[in-house]
Amino acid sequence: MPQTIWIARHGNRIDFVNPDWFLTAEKRYDPHLSDDGHIQARQLANRLKGEEITHIFASPFLRTVQTANHVAQTLDLSIKLEWGLCEWLNPDWMSEMPETLSVKELCHRFPRIDPSYTSIIPNYPETGEQCLKRTDETAKRVAAEFPENILLVGHGASVIGTTMGLVQGVVETEINASLCCLVKVIRDDGKWVMELNGDTSHLSKTEADIRFN
Repeated sequence: MPQTIWIARHGNRIDFVNPDWFLTAEKRYDPHLSDDGHIQARQLANRLKGEEITHIFASPFLRTVQTANHVAQTLDLSIKLEWGLCEWLNPDWMSEMPETLSVKELCHRFPRIDPSYTSIIPNYPETGEQCLKRTDETAKRVAAEFPENILLVGHGASVIGTTMGLVQGVVETEINASLCCLVKVIRDDGKWVMELNGDTSHLSKTEADIRFN
């Protein structure tokens, strides 16, 4: 049977809207969604109604969990936290391994999280090549273990890496990874084909320039 994987980036983040947030934040490398980011996430959730998604995987960063949670509420699904989808652990962006909320804290705030799911834990720091390899391997592993229609919610880097990992011949510069975008890939007869590339038609407001950090 064909399998569809949807790949989404999180909605707009508070430090993109208010850069000064970073100066006083307790967890500086784990910003939450901005108000318009929540709107984008709800629009993403509405877009995915009726797509027969059975599993949602999300990076454990707060902005990705919040985005995934909007979808999970709409589709009545649980969320599996997957560090393999996390942000690029780039030492030029962050001076240390980013601190996120603990799984216990996240489960308390977001009861749809499945605490029984076990994720890999990547190493800090990593090069761009290592990030692409990590997200590539994560996409392939999850697709094999969960051969239904699934949603991966990550970051700009993981949207690119997971798509490149699944679809042969696609290069980094060809993938649109704007905020709250959607990539759709379908596997039939053992080959992955990209049907949507960073689609944002579900959003009422999109970013003019794609930002990654």
